[in-house]
Amino acid sequence: MDRPKERADASRNREAILLAARAIFLEEGAEAATMERIAAAAGVAKGTVFHRFGSRAGLLHELVAEGAITLMAAVESGPPPLGPGAPAAERLLAFFDAFTRLVGDDIEISVAYQAIPRHPRSEEFHIFWATHIATLLHEVRPDLDAPVVGGLLLAPLGSELVPHMIRSGEYDRLLAAVRQLVESVLRQPDRRAP
Repeated sequence: MDRPKERADASRNREAILLAARAIFLEEGAEAATMERIAAAAGVAKGTVFHRFGSRAGLLHELVAEGAITLMAAVESGPPPLGPGAPAAERLLAFFDAFTRLVGDDIEISVAYQAIPRHPRSEEFHIFWATHIATLLHEVRPDLDAPVVGGLLLAPLGSELVPHMIRSGEYDRLLAAVRQLVESVLRQPDRRAP
């Protein structure tokens, strides 16, 4: 969905607010990310932030949607292996790596986001992820119930384990474990008789 055209100063303010909010969330945590603090860091009036995003929840919605929309575009038309053109197994591994990074790189935003009402487009985002995962998984492992198994693969990335590991300095371990989980599902079972 394309954004309506906006004035250059409005666009600059929007970008400044989003950059400031992201930096404060990531560097200082959710508690420090007040509308007043974000406005000051962006160099705009607090009223500008409220006018633009409506509330803290609206600002969080926008921060989360930016990443989701970027990832969706990469999946649909970006370079392989995340985008089209690579084998399904490689695309699935690339997707889970990218999705884990989407959550993990913005972990304080992700945690704060879970405490607010759902994004107006959250169902659209979830259907996109679920369909993408199930389609690729079915191609590699047609013997599985791809929609359910795909949902089970994605579910841990919304759990409390993710922020715990990242805050404990175990981000690389998390990335490796997600990859191991997906690879274990992608492996074809040994069909030889015992």
